[in-house]
Amino acid sequence: MTDERKRIWGWMAFDWATQPFYTLGLTFIFGPYFASVATDYFAAAGESPTAADAHAQSVWALAQTLAGLFIGILGPVLGAYADSTGRRMPWILLFSAIYIVAMAALWTMAPDGSALWFCLWAFSAGFIAAEFALIFVNAQLPSLGTEESIGKISGTGASIGYWGGVASLFIMLLLFFEADAEAGTTLLGNPPAFGLDPEAREGTRIVGPFIALWFVVFMIPYFAWVREARPATKQGGVRQALGDLWTSIKGIARRDSLKGFLISSMFYRDALNALYGFGGVYAVLVLDWTLIQIAIFGIIGAVTAGIATWVGGQLDARYGPRPVIVGCILILIVVCTVIVGMTREMVFGFPLAEGSTLPDTLFYICGAAIGGAGGAIYAASRTMMVRHTHPDRPTEAFGLFALSGKATAFLAPAMIFVFTSITGDPRLGISPVILLFMVGLILLVFVNKDGDRAAWSAP
Repeated sequence: MTDERKRIWGWMAFDWATQPFYTLGLTFIFGPYFASVATDYFAAAGESPTAADAHAQSVWALAQTLAGLFIGILGPVLGAYADSTGRRMPWILLFSAIYIVAMAALWTMAPDGSALWFCLWAFSAGFIAAEFALIFVNAQLPSLGTEESIGKISGTGASIGYWGGVASLFIMLLLFFEADAEAGTTLLGNPPAFGLDPEAREGTRIVGPFIALWFVVFMIPYFAWVREARPATKQGGVRQALGDLWTSIKGIARRDSLKGFLISSMFYRDALNALYGFGGVYAVLVLDWTLIQIAIFGIIGAVTAGIATWVGGQLDARYGPRPVIVGCILILIVVCTVIVGMTREMVFGFPLAEGSTLPDTLFYICGAAIGGAGGAIYAASRTMMVRHTHPDRPTEAFGLFALSGKATAFLAPAMIFVFTSITGDPRLGISPVILLFMVGLILLVFVNKDGDRAAWSAP
């Protein structure tokens, strides 16, 4: 294998190494487990079942809001500094270390809720570290190939990542996760591996250390094959970085396509992250799903993401990223409408027979659509950003991209928090996500399908 091919495969290893955080941590294992523990914790404090459900969803939303604000504010600054100094790898190493420690700390999430707040903030720290590392890794994408090949590389990398999510989820379900909580057995009917105590939910709590270990092992190809050339001369420091960043920000005002894309992605990525962050929580609080049902839901979503993201990369290479993004947003709007329109007892106002499985079937279908459309839109958004990125300032550009994804990252969780608090209904609390997707779709009208990287004025 040539050094160039190794570098591409090493870069793709990052997606494989980090995907379990989003699949197991944010969406399908830790998130729902946190919701169930938090609900019991608040109920034990005297809150009604409905109030406890809403309270659990609200604190989860608040933590993601604060983490998103932190990422949005600091991401572009770190990116500009990395570009100005010519060094990215030290930052990737730093955030990798923080991520590993934070994920390992989730082991302390006992069923009695005694470590509820500690684990909430530990998870937020891991989230911040993962997103900061992603900024620097994404900045390496433009150097991996030509503009024509970037779409396939991005799509294939993201697809590999989702298959990593599938593999990690299968391992958790078969060896650790207590699929039958009463019997304390896994999906195979055995006790959790390594003598983990099912009564203390250690088979579920191991998800944090598992995510950390997975990252340590599968980042080896990245650090072995992705090399960073040292700058030939001493580069600028913080002052130059901030000056360069300010020059770039001012330049956005006269770049209609970049401006339209950043603002559009600000809304649709915020809405998508809300679906990832609250899908499992919704299933627990609205449909009364067990964690094993959510895990199956996760497998379906991850499998469709692996397939659809690869297909999206091929379509991206042929037609460009914008049509892929538009199609995915339309799918996600339909999905959100279905989610808001159903409960265990009715679908769009039509009552269901007692014990009907239609809501379950619909939500499984929604999970497949969220996984497929979400994966494809993630990969296509990366390549669309490349089309707006000057080759001399990639980390800064992806820092701004992170800013656009996080500047309003508080918006969806905050809107969900407000709607959930006002209505007292977790289902209606999801409804603002539809509006965010629609705004993002409309703003894509102002985006040039070929980007405008030639208009970027590098400092």
